[in-house]
Amino acid sequence: MFSGIVEEYGVITAIDREQENYHFTLSCSFVDELKIDQSLAHNGVCLTVVNIDNEAKTYTVTAIKETILKTNLGCLEVGSKVNLERSMMMNGRLDGHIVQGHVDQTAVCKKVEEADGSWYFTFEYEFDKAQAQKGYMTVEKGSVTVNGVSLTVVNSKDNSFQVAIIPYTYQETNFHTFKEGSVVNLEFDIIGKYLAKLNTFK
Repeated sequence: MFSGIVEEYGVITAIDREQENYHFTLSCSFVDELKIDQSLAHNGVCLTVVNIDNEAKTYTVTAIKETILKTNLGCLEVGSKVNLERSMMMNGRLDGHIVQGHVDQTAVCKKVEEADGSWYFTFEYEFDKAQAQKGYMTVEKGSVTVNGVSLTVVNSKDNSFQVAIIPYTYQETNFHTFKEGSVVNLEFDIIGKYLAKLNTFK
């Protein structure tokens, strides 16, 4: 379980393929605090640490074919910046919202607008009415996770939405690498999904 509050971005140092699996090796500042079997969100995707190299200050996670197909991890290259968040501690404040680390689908950045020190990003995703009825959608002022970042939705439409990004988030996450055409991971609000499911029983 996560909160969508990214700790920092890591950098991909190696990508190795083994049959259908992708092994991603990353560097970050807290490698020495990690342990094997620990869960970390990578651009919002929950992955398990399978190897740690304390000397090189890197760790490795593995993504299966299904994960590659449904997320933007297949777009990563050596040198790519990846948003990282360790699992939430239950004795702390929930600063973002409840995030599972289970990406629902990808979206494409359609516009980046600077607004006197902050930025507005517009994202567009494939709309499916049946999925929307199950809660796979955004609502005005609701929560959405973009590349693992908990954000508030503005200008919610059937297949698109905007988010406003402050300078801190812009610099400390990989939002500063986004441009028109960038592919991002989306996780819709789990509470909305449960409410939509309950509504089907009426």
